[in-house]
Amino acid sequence: MKPSLLTLFLALIAPLTAAERPNIVVVLIDDMGWGDFSCFGNTEAKTPNIDRMAAEGIRFRQFYVNSSICSPSRCALTTGQYPQRWKITSFLENRASNKRRGMAQWLDPQAPTLARSLKSAGYATGHFGKWHLGGQRDVDDAPPITGYGFDTSLTNFEGMGPKLLPLTLKPGDTEPKKIWQEAERLGGPVTWMPRSKITTGFIDAAIPFIDQAAKDKKPFFVNLWPDDVHSPFWPPVEKWQEGKHGQYLAVLQEMDRQFGKLFDHIRDTPGLRDNTVVLIFSDNGPEPGAGSAGPFRGKKGTLYEGGIRSPLIAWGPGWVNREKVGTVNEASVFAAFDLAPSLLKIAGVEASTAFDGEDLSPTLLGKADASRKAPVFWRRPPDRKMAGTPPVPQPDLAMREGSMKLLCNYDGSEPKLYDLAADPGETKDLAAEQAETVARLAKAATEWHRALPADRGPELGAGS
Repeated sequence: MKPSLLTLFLALIAPLTAAERPNIVVVLIDDMGWGDFSCFGNTEAKTPNIDRMAAEGIRFRQFYVNSSICSPSRCALTTGQYPQRWKITSFLENRASNKRRGMAQWLDPQAPTLARSLKSAGYATGHFGKWHLGGQRDVDDAPPITGYGFDTSLTNFEGMGPKLLPLTLKPGDTEPKKIWQEAERLGGPVTWMPRSKITTGFIDAAIPFIDQAAKDKKPFFVNLWPDDVHSPFWPPVEKWQEGKHGQYLAVLQEMDRQFGKLFDHIRDTPGLRDNTVVLIFSDNGPEPGAGSAGPFRGKKGTLYEGGIRSPLIAWGPGWVNREKVGTVNEASVFAAFDLAPSLLKIAGVEASTAFDGEDLSPTLLGKADASRKAPVFWRRPPDRKMAGTPPVPQPDLAMREGSMKLLCNYDGSEPKLYDLAADPGETKDLAAEQAETVARLAKAATEWHRALPADRGPELGAGS
């Protein structure tokens, strides 16, 4: 007997079973440049474990994060919304500094989160690594990380709850030293371990969580957000290098080596390899003098491409289009806040909130080359008006529409316009030649800026 049309329709709209829902691992590296993976062009250091993930997955060359600095970038990824909506527009610091810059003290626990949506659909959820969305310095009354939809968490000195804290050792030291000791009051238990091995510490906590979820026949969502490759740089003593850049490269290579344990475990475990999606990218551009932005202008804290464009690798043998494995997507333009709606779609979970991000799941899995339909907008961190050596004033706003990128001040003044298709390095300003385009884009950027909660960027930048 043939199934009725109603039966077929109900089968199409039925929620995915646990076995059909992918496990999701998001690896968010700290302060790494677009050009720092060797599979993205680094010739000074090798990242073979990450390169293998790229060879077995897809590389995206026009992927963006939603801020040029850590906390707001993480906020956008977590919520699927512009971080300005939640008044997190620069790195969260001490209470007085947050207030001075017109920012919240922590991410509002009422904010939508990817973890909470997945948990409500039956996922086991864990956060392992840096948080930096509340609970740092003297801000000791922030919500715990588990208040945002995670079943368990293990963090560093910038989050509430159990944590790993760093012991540092350099050549010639006879005893390790403790740093960030005051973070012990931000939750426990606290484990002190060598700073050069903390990425492994987070991985060693994540793997049993993953295995337990698999044993319980539950799909899992894991954030693995290492401290690496953020300064100060503490590679193993035997891999010590001279100079900031050399130390950075040593930490980068050691981080890649440590991640091999996680990637191999997923790849080599029956039941995980073909039902896990892994995303790997950075939260913002590189610290000046450390990492590389590749061919792009600008570094961490600026709105030029080097500050906001991130390398992205999507891996998932059972989910990524096999014909696209090992390829590079040069065309698709999207951003970190698009990942929340995209991953929910892949997981078969109905979104319960309105996102600023868009569902780009077919693109993420190599089944399309679509880009976002709406432009992407950025606002500079309120405390980062000046950058460079010698320091020069930086644009306050940026937006990308199609191949065109506009940068301007809060009021639309001093516009700069670049065609990124022809000029990805932002070397030729077309503003004087394309006045109508500038006027239209500047209007859109300033209206976006005014529509969102303000920080104190205009005041802090006035005297720069």
